[in-house]
Amino acid sequence: MPVDSVNLGGSTAASTLSMWSLFLQADLVVKSVMVLLLLASFWSWAVIFDKVLKLRRLSREANAFEESFWSGGSIDDLYDRIGNRPGDPMAATFSAAMLEWRRSAARGLIISGALQATLKERIEKVMQVTMAREMERAERYMSFLATVGSTATFVGLFGTVWGIMNSFESIAASKNTSLAVVAPGIAEALFTTALGLIAAIPAVVGYNKIATDLGRYSGRLENFSSEFSAILSRQLEEKA
Repeated sequence: MPVDSVNLGGSTAASTLSMWSLFLQADLVVKSVMVLLLLASFWSWAVIFDKVLKLRRLSREANAFEESFWSGGSIDDLYDRIGNRPGDPMAATFSAAMLEWRRSAARGLIISGALQATLKERIEKVMQVTMAREMERAERYMSFLATVGSTATFVGLFGTVWGIMNSFESIAASKNTSLAVVAPGIAEALFTTALGLIAAIPAVVGYNKIATDLGRYSGRLENFSSEFSAILSRQLEEKA
């Protein structure tokens, strides 16, 4: 009998300290914190996977476009193939510059030497605006990762403090400081801290990695813009 009683008590304590039991036993405030942290963690992972896959796709498309651009063919033929619906930011930057170039050519502004400097400035401005718009799309939800990475631990700490307060209230109400009374509240409090770390650590790591890759891709667009601007500048000088 004593052995059975001990085993039964151990089984009950183990079930009481399980994650699901801790969630069910928590009050409304701590439950809200747990749900909020779990949702933030799931959404962070969704954003991380989406950004990683999108950056890989953008890199492949940029490689394919640069291969076509530097193949030695006519840039006019390349623009005719791409049309007004480019598939990636680099092609969109190229299409915006070529559209401004052709509009100016149709009005005869390329031949006029006095307007060539203005045309060059307009083309560079168009490319900068296009790159900024495309990078803004690529960086969507990055602020969410930064927010989760910087605040999830504090939200978890709030749940921890609230859980410890509940533990002290239970001790005061029962006038018993045994482990059976203290353990559930402490475990509940530490569980929210763990959830905060689970949400914050991947968000911080993912944000740093994705931000670095986005910076490299932005630099790649800037380099292409400068090279293409130089090509158009040489063609302007030849026409002059």
